[in-house]
Amino acid sequence: MATTPTIAEIARLAGVGTATVDRVLNQRAGVNAETVERVLQVVATLGAKPQPGRPRRGENLRFAFVLPEEASPFIGLIDRQIAQSAGAFRHQHITEVTHRLDARDPARFASELAALGDHDGIAVLAPDLPPIKLAINELVRAGVHVVTLFSDVAGSMRETYIGADNRAAGRTAGLLLARMARPGARDTILLSSQATRLSAEIERRVGFAQVLEERFPQLRMVRLPDLPADADGAEKALGEFLAGGIDLACVAGIYNVGSGGAGVAKALVRQGLTPEVAAIAHDLTDEHRTLLTAGALSYLLHQDIHYCVLAAARVLRAQCENVRGALNVAQPRFEILTAENLD
Repeated sequence: MATTPTIAEIARLAGVGTATVDRVLNQRAGVNAETVERVLQVVATLGAKPQPGRPRRGENLRFAFVLPEEASPFIGLIDRQIAQSAGAFRHQHITEVTHRLDARDPARFASELAALGDHDGIAVLAPDLPPIKLAINELVRAGVHVVTLFSDVAGSMRETYIGADNRAAGRTAGLLLARMARPGARDTILLSSQATRLSAEIERRVGFAQVLEERFPQLRMVRLPDLPADADGAEKALGEFLAGGIDLACVAGIYNVGSGGAGVAKALVRQGLTPEVAAIAHDLTDEHRTLLTAGALSYLLHQDIHYCVLAAARVLRAQCENVRGALNVAQPRFEILTAENLD
């Protein structure tokens, strides 16, 4: 009697992930015809068909976390959190690999992302661009489960987005700064960002502008030229703008949607605008913590990175195991951090 092959054996011989094999054996949609044929040929060659259903508990699932290759403090936080979660992943029979891809070259990013088809699941933080959408779609059609992490790629075939509501974050920042403004005096609010195709940062800008337009039409919003992503570059560029581009006596606050928040806060200090001018940035990095404590930042908007990383792995695992309701995940909210409520 032929020995019943494992899903892992079939996946290895067919050159696909175990999730793809599971889809084929359970006759579920989402796998292209060529891949289905290849898997079935391997099953026929082995001479015995495994029982369909969930992958065996002892088989490790291979998940990839895909992040932009940049020296961003926020990306550093995510990278460290993934590494710190290694023990939890091992306990859940998950083998995790982190890939850092160059987001400055979308075509290359997409190509390298599409090449990760040997994984069972992928959690990706990527620019929202057509080549990357196509790469995600290609992976999903091949049977790889894909979720977006912290920044969505809307319109792709990704199975869910895991992260906070970025438009709501922008609206929150607008509300906080508007309430600190004084119409007729300090009535100008600055919006700073970097050249980006991350939908998270674009959504924050949209939400910020929306709430000011809807609720505070008496205030003036000024969108700054794109700042460099690094703190030193952002500090220099903002300092030059403040020195000659605007009446500082009218500025009530500034919201920085992405990287460079530390440089923005330092530029305000250098111009002598702190604490009269409020500053809001994202993410509880070590430098942001110091600036918040010192009063150079008024507020930080922060989401639970630890929760998001573990939630991504949990959703991917549940999808691989055909768990009903796998995509029903609670999305985190942004916390409003001040110098008084830091842990």
